[in-house]
Amino acid sequence: MGTTSAHRSDQRSLRVPPLPCPFPSEVNPCVEEVDEESHAWLAASRMLEGEGVLEHFRRSRIGWLAARTNPLVPRDSLRLINDWYNWLFAFDDAFCESETVGHRAAALVRALPPLLEILDERREPGAGDPFGAGLLELQRRIAEVGTPAQLERWRTTVREYLFAQVWEAGNREADLIPTPEDYVLMRRITGATYTCFALIDVAGGYRLESEEWSHPDVRTLSDLACDLIGWDNDLLSYAKERGRDAARHNLVTVLRFHRTGSLQKALDEVASMHGAAVEGFVETRSAVERWASQPVLRYVRGLEHWVRGHIDFSLGSARYVHAWPEGTSWPSG
Repeated sequence: MGTTSAHRSDQRSLRVPPLPCPFPSEVNPCVEEVDEESHAWLAASRMLEGEGVLEHFRRSRIGWLAARTNPLVPRDSLRLINDWYNWLFAFDDAFCESETVGHRAAALVRALPPLLEILDERREPGAGDPFGAGLLELQRRIAEVGTPAQLERWRTTVREYLFAQVWEAGNREADLIPTPEDYVLMRRITGATYTCFALIDVAGGYRLESEEWSHPDVRTLSDLACDLIGWDNDLLSYAKERGRDAARHNLVTVLRFHRTGSLQKALDEVASMHGAAVEGFVETRSAVERWASQPVLRYVRGLEHWVRGHIDFSLGSARYVHAWPEGTSWPSG
């Protein structure tokens, strides 16, 4: 690992490279009403403080991310997914990026046990714990529509996500930029994407068996989809993240610091990694289709919806587009 010494600016105009994606682009027709309802749920939860923060979340239109990544699920399932996405974004804002907790590993470690105990149903959240209350509510809603095995799968991914935040806090505290190898491995966990993958079959109303979820080929597809979502997010949101935490937990920064030296070269390398991952996904999918059950095929399509839906959502995000310097070439949708 190295220190965050040089975030120098490239003088020439930048080009954000395109992210070709062969997967279908769809939107859930319930998006508008569910987005509104989920934002009202978030506001009532007291997880966020201040009208300005709430308005920022409303403008972010997280419901459109839910609708693009889950275009075929029924309305009630979309609402559950939307609420979970809102919980994750609010938790990231209040804990992971906060100066008092997110930049101090020891402080974050102390904040996790109550959430873990609530997740394991060993305690009830206190009156002043809106995140614990929200987590418990969501867990109970998942239990109502999913099997015990599906619920435990989701719990496992949430535990992994919570513990991974300590790694990020430690990097911030020590002012370190992780190596590319460490970052690629940890990005699969820190982004909470697997917590969302664990709900694909739940929201779809079917069941992926444990041996199917953990099958090497299915795991490879899940990892590749998770990589694509994380890397694509890092590429498109880089300019926005530059103003926060020096974007140390961003693949563009990691590659620029440890390998390329040039911002444009780092952007291009991320796009090249994207292309290779898409090729790997398509190749592995062909192998899976020769043996897969219908639930596995539906899950794989869910991964495709996630990859494409995230790209479409990000390309349409004003907070990403407008953060880049004037004259930057931005890919079309």
